[in-house]
Amino acid sequence: MNPQPTDATGEAAPETTTGGRPQNVPVVTEDGAAGTPNRPAPGGRQVALSDLSAYYGDHRAVKEVNVSFSAGEVTAIIGPSGCGKSTMVRCINRMHEEIDGARAEGQVLIGETDLYGPDVDVVAVRRAVGMVFQRPNPFPTMSIYDNVAAGLRFTGAPRSEIDARVTDALKAAGLWEEVKDRLDKHGSGLSGGQQQRLCIARALAVEPEVLLMDEPCSALDPVATLKIEELIGELKERVTIVIVTHNMQQAARVADTTVFMLDGELVEVGSTHKLFTTPEDERTERYVSGKFG
Repeated sequence: MNPQPTDATGEAAPETTTGGRPQNVPVVTEDGAAGTPNRPAPGGRQVALSDLSAYYGDHRAVKEVNVSFSAGEVTAIIGPSGCGKSTMVRCINRMHEEIDGARAEGQVLIGETDLYGPDVDVVAVRRAVGMVFQRPNPFPTMSIYDNVAAGLRFTGAPRSEIDARVTDALKAAGLWEEVKDRLDKHGSGLSGGQQQRLCIARALAVEPEVLLMDEPCSALDPVATLKIEELIGELKERVTIVIVTHNMQQAARVADTTVFMLDGELVEVGSTHKLFTTPEDERTERYVSGKFG
């Protein structure tokens, strides 16, 4: 069950006051207590889950997961359908709780900020943590330009900065050369792969610290998939990336670290090469060798 955002909050990230990267994770408390003390190192921020559980009613889909996603890296989450991968990822930007009867327990930290703290502004969380879904979802009635600018306008970016930041985001998403002469055309007129890169540009325009990608290539052909995978390798220089994928070959190609989940539990986490070649848990070995799943 994948909720789709109806406005920029599901895809956007924090407003910057300098025209460059944000000073750090945006203020996410209603009273501004989190502050912005220091500029982060390139590559986003570390995300740490502590005793995270997620429920649909009485059913616990994610069971006390403890894991960190390192800044400047790509982490892939693999596992069979229904193991809790997408649910766990949606908990990071607090979209899970938008489903009727769904709730999460535990901590999600970006830096030292607990995104489930009592004074956290949920809208600010969803600006800080961008999300790209399985199927491209450009705003259908908006132009290419307006799709990318939507999050900037929502967060109140100065008009004088919007043109440059739209251009930068399209370049970062590897789409600028393909669309620069038709920015006024509807984004829905692009190919599937281009639409997905447009959604990535929309998220990047407001400069998130974290980018979540839930099966971003599942609806794309091999050529478009290759472009997205190349893009992921480039983007880890500016954001922390967490990608859910059923494609183990894709995980091996793009991820620095891989997490294996089964029945809502984290079974094993390690460097991608090690997890695929010499896993420590027998269940991981059976899954990556195709014996189940």
